[in-house]
Amino acid sequence: MTSASTVPVSRVPARLARFVLRMFRPHVYVTYGLLWTLSLESSAVSLTGTPWRPSGATWARVTSVVLALLFLRMLDEQKDLEYDRVHHPDRPLVTGAITAGELRAGMAVSTAVVICLNAALSPAAVLLVLAALGYGLLLAAVERLSAPVRDRQLLGLAAACPVQVLLGCYVYGSLAAAGTVTADWRGAVLLALSACVFLHFEFARKTAWQAPPGERLYSVVLGPRRSAAVTAAFAAGAVVCQIVLFLPYGPAGLLPCLIAALPAWGLRRFSAARRGCWPMPAAAGFVAGTHLALTVRAAVLP
Repeated sequence: MTSASTVPVSRVPARLARFVLRMFRPHVYVTYGLLWTLSLESSAVSLTGTPWRPSGATWARVTSVVLALLFLRMLDEQKDLEYDRVHHPDRPLVTGAITAGELRAGMAVSTAVVICLNAALSPAAVLLVLAALGYGLLLAAVERLSAPVRDRQLLGLAAACPVQVLLGCYVYGSLAAAGTVTADWRGAVLLALSACVFLHFEFARKTAWQAPPGERLYSVVLGPRRSAAVTAAFAAGAVVCQIVLFLPYGPAGLLPCLIAALPAWGLRRFSAARRGCWPMPAAAGFVAGTHLALTVRAAVLP
């Protein structure tokens, strides 16, 4: 394993870039951050009756969310080191392709860029995005000290969910701080919608009929059928949130709900197969399709 002291400073950016390409996968994480931020902002604005169009502030929020996701991914790589040594020995931090010090340097740079971007928006935007990053650091400390949070999957998920909610609060709160929207109950429903979409994918990727020994799957804890039911229930929750928000605007506003056909198909296929895992193209399609459809709805419909 390469030690931090033997790595020339000039090589650190290239090592970080290789880590990002392998473990952050821009076509996945950047796409998710982009679509999620656009759907949340556009939906919040459209609910005020104001036409939505992306602005410079929109791209500052998108960049901030993507960098926050990168910050959290670098943090996860460090806190999962002991587990990865056993179950994922090819991970960059395990093999020495990257060091903890280099990851912390990348986190520091990401934080600095996020602060600069949001300082141009409002002090509230800076505080809100730092709250999400700070909670991630707090959670890492809690996991080191608390075996139940570290080892019990559902408890760990419950402890980690506020990070997602806080990032959503950053997007919505920065809009409210700018006077673009007036914060009300619909903001809470929008955040619940985003959380349901995220949790559908989170449960889908960890639901299978069988699991290798020691693998952290929700289906190991709940059983395959109940884990699949929870996965489908989160998709249904996202649809309910859309109905609550957009039904008053007419049937056309509910067109994004049609994307729920994907998790319905995924549940049927998983249940019928009785082997393998939840079909991930359906889960990924639901996430991308829902966020994209909500953005298009806000841009096209009055």
